[in-house]
Amino acid sequence: MEEKLRWIDPHVHMSARTTDDYEAMAAAGVVAVIEPSFWLGQPRTQVGSFQDYFSSLVGWEPFRASQFGIKHYCTIGLNSKEANNEALAEEVMELLPLYLHKENVVAVGEIGYDDQTPAEDKYFRAQLELAKELDLLVQIHTPHRDKKAGTHRSMEVCLEHGLDPGRVVIDHNNEETVQEVLDKGFIAAFTIYPKTKMGNKRMVEVVKRFGSTNIIVDSSADWGVSDPLAVPKTASLMLREGVPKEDVVKTCYQNALDVFGMSGKMKEEHWLDAPGIDQRQLFEDNSVLRGQEPRVDSDTIS
Repeated sequence: MEEKLRWIDPHVHMSARTTDDYEAMAAAGVVAVIEPSFWLGQPRTQVGSFQDYFSSLVGWEPFRASQFGIKHYCTIGLNSKEANNEALAEEVMELLPLYLHKENVVAVGEIGYDDQTPAEDKYFRAQLELAKELDLLVQIHTPHRDKKAGTHRSMEVCLEHGLDPGRVVIDHNNEETVQEVLDKGFIAAFTIYPKTKMGNKRMVEVVKRFGSTNIIVDSSADWGVSDPLAVPKTASLMLREGVPKEDVVKTCYQNALDVFGMSGKMKEEHWLDAPGIDQRQLFEDNSVLRGQEPRVDSDTIS
């Protein structure tokens, strides 16, 4: 029997998704996810909102993922849209060191530019310095408007601050940006959205053209129109379109593991050697079951 391939989604906002999504992702072969901190769809108004959110990314959400056999990691940072509230941003910056050392935090992120304002630039640079100080990886959000210029600027600022481009993931790439990202030695990640931005058919062509070195596929699934199965669906399409299996595995699994594994916190053994699912477990006296019969795998030690 052919071995079932495993996938990693290194950019997915699972706090905005349902348990059905976790079940579907696990069934499709997703073994690990990375959840970047981002905005809620409307601005937060006080630092306590950030604190509770960051706490959920290192507490409840990893537990929730584990109940469906998926290992959950995250990146912590002040997102670019909310960097424009400078008074609040100053308070968030004081919070970040309290979370960046947590066991499932693999990078500072997602940070970067939205409208490329002076405030966004200020806090982007401050967080790059924090990443340098703590020897952390960085996950960059490139702007959806004026993307090519914003991507170029993001990389130039990283280099200006002395970051190793091999430890910086530049996300939300497209055909216009990928060549420069790869040429400068950064990691090029691609967000696969249904019908917009980078679709999976376009992603297949990118891999055919540019290969699989330093290229990562992710879904960025969130509270909007998005697909938490984008990584396994794109992998499946690549295989059908004749992309070599080695390249599919690299772009949809191994490259993410190799890059974020440099954090020392993301390890393949976390899912290869994981015990079976035991949904009798609780997190602060809460379960995901709502009274339903718990799943208890046979190799789980009672």
